[in-house]
Formats: sequence, structure tokens, C-alpha cells
Amino acid sequence: QVQLEESGGGLVQDGGSLRLSCVASGRIFSGNAMAWYRLAPGQKREVVAVITSGGSTNYLASVKGRFTIARDNAKNTVYLQMNSLKPEDTAGYYCNTDPPLVLGTWEYWGRGTQVTVSS
Repeated sequence: QVQLEESGGGLVQDGGSLRLSCVASGRIFSGNAMAWYRLAPGQKREVVAVITSGGSTNYLASVKGRFTIARDNAKNTVYLQMNSLKPEDTAGYYCNTDPPLVLGTWEYWGRGTQVTVSS
């Protein structure tokens, strides 16, 4: 069974914080780099943060120092702690492998979780 289930989004004010969670099925999570992506209306999808199976991390320049990605291998869960949020962080946030999981000829995505930052 393939599962990617994101949660934790919401509406926050400029400067606020949110913690996103993503539970993935074991066949997706185990041994793979995991990433958080975001998609805003009219914008291209961005890779926000990546964490390898060994725990190395990499961040989009605009979120470096504000966001932290982490993973719990025992729970097949990846997190994104987002601090000092800005209106430009408003987007749908999705987790996936890095690169994104492909089933057949299509990329597989969960429903995502919406983050809205008000000014």
C-alpha cells in the first residue's frame, strides 16, 4: 500500500510557526531521501527541504534558518518545523521522496496540507 499523508497546516500570522507532519508507508520511507515540496497558485513547485536516509539536510535558500526538516524512521514520519513564517510561504505543502515517487508513468502525491500566512 502506498501512503503519503500530510497534516499540520493552517492559518497563521506573519512571524508565526507551524509544524507539518507526513506519515509515509514503509515501502516509500525506508532508505529513501524524503522532501517537503510546496506549490503556490501560479508558481512552480519548489523543493523546500530534503533529508537523506542518513539525516543530512538541504534547504531552499529562502527558508534556510527558518525551517527545519527531521525524520523519525521508527514512525515512517517526516516533519517540517516552520518558524518566522512569511506571507510568501503561503502554499500547499507536500511530502514525497526525493525525487518524487513514480508509479507507472505518473508521479504519486498525497493531498498535501495548506499553509496560509497572513500579513
